[in-house]
Amino acid sequence: MSQPMLPRRRFLRRLAASSSIGLGLIASSLLIGMAGYHWLVALSWVDAYENAAMILSGMGPVATPESWGGKVFAGTYALYSGIALLATTAVIFAPVVHRFLHYLHADTGQKS
Repeated sequence: MSQPMLPRRRFLRRLAASSSIGLGLIASSLLIGMAGYHWLVALSWVDAYENAAMILSGMGPVATPESWGGKVFAGTYALYSGIALLATTAVIFAPVVHRFLHYLHADTGQKS
């Protein structure tokens, strides 16, 4: 038995909550990247922000690390960033996809 779709107001609240979770994931990922680039690659905070933001958005690195630790961090952060980008997209759009799938299966109340 199907349940009725959420009212628009509750759907928008759910969408806002998932967007907040997604933004939190992006912010924490950016902070982790900035810290790693600052301490392991020895970039200034502004350059660390730029590098972390470029990697997190999928554009690629700006600075090339010289140290072994910096290279390991940069590679690991790049792998993490790809997964984080996909996860964040899924978290943000999950309520929209759920509502669409629910719409396709919603009971119209008519007997066939």
